[in-house]
Amino acid sequence: MNRLRQLAVWALCCTFCVPAVAAPPVAAPVLPAEPASQKLELETSDGLALWAWYYPVAAGVDPRATVILVHDLEGSHKTVEPLAKALQKVGFAVVTPDLRGHGASTSRSNPTGKTEVLDSNSLKRTELEAISAAAGGSVRDQAAMRGDIETVRNWIKRKSETNELNLQRLCLIGSGSGAILAANWTAADWNWLPIASGPQGRQVKALVLISPTWASKGLSFVPALATEGLKQSIPVMVLAGNTNRDDRDAMRVYDRLKSLRPQAWFEQRVGQEPAKAPKLEKAAEATVFFMQLDTALSADKLAADRSANTAGRIQTFLSLVLDPRD
Repeated sequence: MNRLRQLAVWALCCTFCVPAVAAPPVAAPVLPAEPASQKLELETSDGLALWAWYYPVAAGVDPRATVILVHDLEGSHKTVEPLAKALQKVGFAVVTPDLRGHGASTSRSNPTGKTEVLDSNSLKRTELEAISAAAGGSVRDQAAMRGDIETVRNWIKRKSETNELNLQRLCLIGSGSGAILAANWTAADWNWLPIASGPQGRQVKALVLISPTWASKGLSFVPALATEGLKQSIPVMVLAGNTNRDDRDAMRVYDRLKSLRPQAWFEQRVGQEPAKAPKLEKAAEATVFFMQLDTALSADKLAADRSANTAGRIQTFLSLVLDPRD
């Protein structure tokens, strides 16, 4: 077992076995000062001017992974920026879009050439579904439907071709209702079949859900949980508090994942001893993790809260699942 994996396993055990706010992150190498964020102007297949913020690692440093961070509905990149910067600081390259109708992403050119303004409070179900859309045709780069997250992925792919980023170490983090969108897009990523030139999908290697909402504004976790990737393959971590409705939804999501992976779960609920699947020898061998924190915060507020050490917990999880298993 290599040194980084040993540290990740140790940190994971500490994370699940001590009070929430005291969990230490996995040890990380000293990195150069992180560069300033970059504002990106992208365009979806339906003409939305999608604005995103890129938090790169220092020049000459290989990112530990590339993360797409999806904020909650009614939020923006600003509401999760503390988490993006914290992950950037420990070597992860992060891209955080303002989802359609949120933040700066409110302008769309329709087929007639007219510009329409989108508002988060009036988005219909079809608009929300478009955020995670990635379909149409058999060649992914020519897909008819390229929504908000897919458009960010395509930008990452171009950066991967110049070796700045690595599309094969792609991770998704979704917060609140943004967790539904992240899970739905992850499912869509896993649905792309290989073509003659090689694989097109299954690029998401880990998924983090912060206070995931079970259903919201016509969106639901049900379709994603019916796909192969979420049912059994992709490592998933669920983070949540323990005092409000969002937390009950998070437990529902986790309990569903747990039932789908009865021999591969590990959990820590507030006031209880850590627990694991009966036949699971080590926590590090789990593929679905649940961490319940003793806090009233949820979604973007939990993601941004330093005292909850959300970034450290995510760092530990990603280091564990991205490194080769011995």
